[in-house]
Amino acid sequence: MSGCPVRDALVVSGAGPYVDPWHDFAATSARLAAVIEDLGYRVDITGEVEDALADPGDVRLLVVNIGNPAEPRSPERMVAAATGLARHLAGGGGLLGIHCSSTSLTGMREWPGILGGRWVRGRTMHPPQDECVVSTTPAAHPITRGLTDFTVVDERYSYLETTPDVTVLYEHRFEDETHPLVWAREAGPGRVVYDALGHHVGSYDAPGHRVLLERAMEWLTGAR
Repeated sequence: MSGCPVRDALVVSGAGPYVDPWHDFAATSARLAAVIEDLGYRVDITGEVEDALADPGDVRLLVVNIGNPAEPRSPERMVAAATGLARHLAGGGGLLGIHCSSTSLTGMREWPGILGGRWVRGRTMHPPQDECVVSTTPAAHPITRGLTDFTVVDERYSYLETTPDVTVLYEHRFEDETHPLVWAREAGPGRVVYDALGHHVGSYDAPGHRVLLERAMEWLTGAR
């Protein structure tokens, strides 16, 4: 965007052990990067997941779009990654967790607290992918001020576990219950948003989801 300041962002994309058979991380990460670039950021994408988390560099926005490895990862590398994430947030950075990132980094005990929640194996699930309504909550927050419900074709994560310090921004109905899909939390000077949507590229083309992502990125970087 002409005239916009250049601001740095890094998308950490599932690669190597952080891929799975169900998600096209290369495609969804590229689409996320395009959304960020449209806001005036310079964006890099990396598949070096653990190295990038351990040392994301001097970026304002860190996006995590990864799957969960089938095999345990080195405890030392998980400690380094947790330290890097904590340092990023302590420096006022923003962190955006996407979709199945809530299922990942199970060897990092700090990850659910950083992200604000997690996929609980044996309890969390999603119904078959379909067109669904994603509803705003009554919470007052800069991200959702003036926004309304929207429709998207996506997976609807259900029965996610959240931490007490999150503000749930969007939810959906399933089995006569409401389930959080998008939330935000403040981590000292840093900010965190988790977006459970984004199973496939088409999710980011839904107008309501696109606006939500733009608002989230602006809030995460202090522009909103």
